[in-house]
Amino acid sequence: MRNGSGLLRRQLFAFLGTVAAAPRLALAQQSGGTKRIGVLMPTAENDPEVSDLGAVFRQALQELGWVGGRNLRIDYRWGGGDPRRIATLAQQMVVTSPDAILAGGAPVVAPLKRATSTIPIVFISASDPVGQGFVRTLARPGGNITGFSNFEPGMGAKWIALLKQMVPGLARVGVLYNPATAPYVPAFLHSVEAGASTLGVAVQDVALHEDGDIDPAMAALARKGAGGILLPSDVFTLNHASTIVTLANQYRLPAIYAFRVIALQGGLVSWSVDLGEQMRLAAKYIDRILSGTAPGDLPVLLPSRFSLVINKKTAAALGLELTPAILAQADEVIE
Repeated sequence: MRNGSGLLRRQLFAFLGTVAAAPRLALAQQSGGTKRIGVLMPTAENDPEVSDLGAVFRQALQELGWVGGRNLRIDYRWGGGDPRRIATLAQQMVVTSPDAILAGGAPVVAPLKRATSTIPIVFISASDPVGQGFVRTLARPGGNITGFSNFEPGMGAKWIALLKQMVPGLARVGVLYNPATAPYVPAFLHSVEAGASTLGVAVQDVALHEDGDIDPAMAALARKGAGGILLPSDVFTLNHASTIVTLANQYRLPAIYAFRVIALQGGLVSWSVDLGEQMRLAAKYIDRILSGTAPGDLPVLLPSRFSLVINKKTAAALGLELTPAILAQADEVIE
């Protein structure tokens, strides 16, 4: 499912189109030898949603001439979904003074921004970077931070429109998230509410602070007659995917998730950004930064492609009829 971010995407090609993928070994030697990149991800190292992204990142850098053990060193740290651990790791990473940092989402960018205003930071999968104060504007970020968002302004309205297609009688929907790990959700909620108002659907936002909140929240939504739930991008959701999917299906709450792996685990629908593409683009930005470009001069880009996955088995268990029009929208259907 393609979503244009026309102007900003054209700006990306303007920045990157003139960059040849020539080896950077001579550059690294001229500027002090091996370059060091810190990578801080909010998830656990073995998380299936991100397990292959490190290889994608390294391959993209190698194609640009940055080779581990020769002119590049990459140091990885994994937050395991714990905001306090992520903040500690961010401080530790900044102390090592890498030449650039790759940040995996808003829960990582926020503590890094507090820790440094000078080390270049390139993020992937960060929602509402302007609203969260990471950058000044998308086109001209300024400062030491830039990257790639996983949110575009109409996303919430599209999610609820899809849910309404799948649940024609939908009258109430819950939006579940952890404010500590998904601080951007107010922007998502605004989009959801804009779409819901045209469909006659009431929206209830539900804050989850710990794993013990999940079951009571789901039960309460079911009692109040919620016809479905939306779970935007949130490492908390990812870490508790199995519990959330089980309870959503138990309480017969059709759900849309932000991670493909959750649909594979039995979630009804996932609507996710292509993180592999964002990793490849992040490698190009880091290449530019290591070559002397200021991160604040590289535009923040909105996602250009989302992947819609529908789990037919879960839909059948929930008694949902998937019309040809619904299935035609899917990039992948799990039988």
